[in-house]
Amino acid sequence: MINLWTAIGTDIVAIVLLSYAVYFRRYYRRDLVLAYMALNVGVLAVTMLLSNSSAGAGLGLGLFGILSIIRLRSNSITQEEVAYYFVALALGLVGGLHPDPMWLTPALSALLVAVMYAADHPRFARQTFRQTVTLDVAHPNQETLKAALGELLGAQVLHVVVQELDMVRDLTIVDVRFRILPTVARHSAVSDTEHIAQRDEMLAVVG
Repeated sequence: MINLWTAIGTDIVAIVLLSYAVYFRRYYRRDLVLAYMALNVGVLAVTMLLSNSSAGAGLGLGLFGILSIIRLRSNSITQEEVAYYFVALALGLVGGLHPDPMWLTPALSALLVAVMYAADHPRFARQTFRQTVTLDVAHPNQETLKAALGELLGAQVLHVVVQELDMVRDLTIVDVRFRILPTVARHSAVSDTEHIAQRDEMLAVVG
């Protein structure tokens, strides 16, 4: 019984930390915080019931898997948010099964939250971005496409996925992953500083 209440308390603390302290402070989506909390508590409750039932935990996990797949088909959910869904579900399973010894549930829950905190930290690969770009030129050649994207974004193009190439309308839609170059950022900052200095000089002359 002590192990059970320890698992329940651990799960509540872990999902609050995951959804509020980690996810919400980075993405600010209140609706998904509610979804993570509801999914976690629901999985926790059903897993605890089915773990002592003749139906077995497999039936419950299958049902939750179907519900999760249906919900995650929404286009408004990013891959980062899908990862939080699975961790919220995993926390509920760990708490619901509350395996022995008693320290195992808190340890696994802390590990899951720590992994999400570190893997999704803003400082991790903060110069690398993903963006969908529409070009008003058809680029059937990958090299010329990467060169055009690099010049447009002022960045190093890492990977390009062509989503649509229309030779009639002269259109290219690409999913591009790129890294902002430090030299580009410095040149941009220098250019802004020079522009401000030139403006101040012009104002001084006019004055």
